[in-house]
Amino acid sequence: MAAAKGPGRRGHKTATPSAEADRIRTVARNRRARHDYDILETFECGVALQGSEVKSLRAGRVTLADAYARVEEGEAWLLGVHIPPYVHAAGFGAHDPERRRKLLLHRREIDELMVKTQQQALTLVPLSIYFKDGRAKVELALARGRRLYDKRQAIAERDADRDAQREASRAAGKSVGRGASRERDD
Repeated sequence: MAAAKGPGRRGHKTATPSAEADRIRTVARNRRARHDYDILETFECGVALQGSEVKSLRAGRVTLADAYARVEEGEAWLLGVHIPPYVHAAGFGAHDPERRRKLLLHRREIDELMVKTQQQALTLVPLSIYFKDGRAKVELALARGRRLYDKRQAIAERDADRDAQREASRAAGKSVGRGASRERDD
């Protein structure tokens, strides 16, 4: 007896790590956020967009530089994200590039974020915007701001780790990074 046809009977493939990477397409990253903040916890959340905003996102036109999130009256909002109007959207389809966008989270996650941001003086920073299975998602971080000396210390640690990796690779006889010389001290 043949299996019934229809939307519920489509062949479902299990996702492999490489297939999962194919499902996720990053549109923008907030690289400055990892420098300015200590990331304590991250959340994946959906974002409510208008049609022309989705088209602009798919074209990769978004700026996260001064973006942040806030929990107000039991809802999470994304502020400061600039999504320019889609070039081919005219009049009716155009949107305000700086408008507030609602973040889609579970109630318990919203409550948790509200409590932590109010009690511990933490902030909500978007780290990236990406498409996952065709839906726009925001990687939101619960973060604590770094002071200038913390930033310098983080840079020094990163440089020290990079130098240690380079020396370990050189000792193993492998070249590292761009412009690595082919000469070896033997």
